[in-house]
Amino acid sequence: MSESVSVRCPVCRREHLYAAPSYPCECGAPVFPPLDRHGAPMAVTHQVWEETWVVVKCAICGRKAQWPQPELGCGCGTVLRIPVSGATCPDRVPEPDMAAPAPPRRAFQPITIRTARDAVTVAALYLRWLGYQDIRRADQRPPSGIGLAARGLLAQVDPTVRPASPRDVECLWLTAMTESAHCVYFSLAGYTTEARTTADTLGVPLFVLDLTGTPQPVNSLADELAGP
Repeated sequence: MSESVSVRCPVCRREHLYAAPSYPCECGAPVFPPLDRHGAPMAVTHQVWEETWVVVKCAICGRKAQWPQPELGCGCGTVLRIPVSGATCPDRVPEPDMAAPAPPRRAFQPITIRTARDAVTVAALYLRWLGYQDIRRADQRPPSGIGLAARGLLAQVDPTVRPASPRDVECLWLTAMTESAHCVYFSLAGYTTEARTTADTLGVPLFVLDLTGTPQPVNSLADELAGP
């Protein structure tokens, strides 16, 4: 288990006891970002994608992977970024060996969705579970939600309470077409009937993000993508 550390908010000086969440490595072992007991938490005023992920090495198999940077919400409204020891920035993750045989895929480990950031995190981890290891923030910002990209793939994550519309699906598809990439849509509030029809016509897999943190396929294209 992750050890708890005492964290003091630099804004209101309130003390918190924080333990980093665990994430499942490909080998099945839990990975805990090692917290820096001597580092000071930083108040987050502006979220930058590259700063919300860290590279942590699994203590069991030695694999390095990107995991969410530990953060804590203080009662005063400040978001605190908890320092991690021994971690590196995401752009240092080695590219996967495409010639190596892929190990059997384990069941996806969900993360409870409480915030918009959690929704984006779940989508990014799910894409990695599907086999896309180089997840990053998309170069082009979508009309709504957050864009994620990987080699040959463009994804849109919509954490709003509004069901995705046909236009949302079309915009994602058109952007992916210009980049010669496949695309996939994740929505927290689901899709309108027209949006589902549009996605089936254009060949866009649709997933809905339930609050337990498990993406659920909405159309047959998503079923095929999530299949073994």
